[in-house]
Amino acid sequence: MIQAQGLTKVYGAKTAVDHIDFEVRPGVVTGFLGPNGAGKSTTMRMILGLDHPTAGRVTVNGRRYRDLPAPLREVGALLEAKSVHGGRTAYNHLRCLAKANGISPRRVAETLDLVGLTEVAGKRAGGFSLGMAQRLGIAAALLGDPGVLLFDEPVNGLDPEGIRWIRQLMRSLAAEGRTVFVSSHLMAEMALTAERLLVIGKGRILADTTMSAFIAANASSHVRVRSPDLLALASLLTARGCRTAPAERGCLLVYGVSPAQIGDLAYAARLRLHELSVVQPSLEDAFMRLTADSVEFHAHARDAA
Repeated sequence: MIQAQGLTKVYGAKTAVDHIDFEVRPGVVTGFLGPNGAGKSTTMRMILGLDHPTAGRVTVNGRRYRDLPAPLREVGALLEAKSVHGGRTAYNHLRCLAKANGISPRRVAETLDLVGLTEVAGKRAGGFSLGMAQRLGIAAALLGDPGVLLFDEPVNGLDPEGIRWIRQLMRSLAAEGRTVFVSSHLMAEMALTAERLLVIGKGRILADTTMSAFIAANASSHVRVRSPDLLALASLLTARGCRTAPAERGCLLVYGVSPAQIGDLAYAARLRLHELSVVQPSLEDAFMRLTADSVEFHAHARDAA
């Protein structure tokens, strides 16, 4: 288990993490979400003792990371896939880690096989693609067979097969009773992987709940409408108090009203409908709504030509 109490990190005039409390429990995959600059990486670095808190504390299984007698056997982490000596082979990289932590060479071979790198174990890590480097980083995290695992953007550079593999791996590790804490910007993938969510924005915890409860609390289903009479239909719906939002060309999103009610209104006004479909709420919708005020940089769409 990972526990934080009043965890704070200040860099000069900037508060990166602001007195946060949370628990990451064993047996489930906990997703860690937040906009860029929200404090995710800083929090993970403090868990691993790479950054020292300005105030508060964070522990792994009741101890600070630096006080763990055999860290690699208790905590495995992937924070930066390319943080490997490029001149070492994949095998030698893991062998050095194993020797320093009293882990047998047999475990090195097992871990390379687990992540699918056995055939390239003798190749230098400096020549690895990002996807191969990710797999090597995951192998290093798993090397000590730890009960607590942290993964920061673990699917970067992976192909579809690799993404599915790491998703299944994280879920299987949690099913074994391990603590699995993973951050990612890929909302669709996180929705398939995590059972609980910890959401941070501007250094503060915005949500700490289950995936289903988070989506239910921050997003709602809506109706996607496609019509050649879209402007007239939008005016009609707005006049009836419906909330609408533009979608792709020829489409409209309508909130707070059923497809049947939209169809009846359109029929009465002699407006044509080409599509009425219910769009279920998504993690992306819920995340965007909750963190709208926590985004540091806002891009703007280009005007259509």
